[in-house]
Amino acid sequence: MPKRRRQEGTSLIPSNLHVPEDCRAVSEVLARVGDKWTVLVVSTLGDGPKRFNELRRALGSISQRMLTLTLRSLERDGLVTRTVFPTIPPRVDYALTKLGHSLLEPVSSLGLWARQNRSAIHDARRRFDGAQTKT
Repeated sequence: MPKRRRQEGTSLIPSNLHVPEDCRAVSEVLARVGDKWTVLVVSTLGDGPKRFNELRRALGSISQRMLTLTLRSLERDGLVTRTVFPTIPPRVDYALTKLGHSLLEPVSSLGLWARQNRSAIHDARRRFDGAQTKT
């Protein structure tokens, strides 16, 4: 029987170190921060507090409903605060919390990685898709 080699990039973690609860926690957080609008809202609020329509203009193609849902989710997760000022009409500002600010660095790093590797990923996809059509 031939000796099996470890797949590139696969770490050998003993099964007794795998904690299913940790996987669930990571998956849950990645689901929140991994969606397109969360990353863009967090990045935009990194410049400071914004009103709803300021955010909407800055984000461009986001719908009012999607921005509302995204902000609610971020507020629920403790990443954004919503402050209502008792003016007429009421003014509402959204800002990153301390936890939200701590997300800026990894989000920015991931964005930089994506921009730096976009062409390499597209090249790999073209090679893969070309190889699939030949088989």
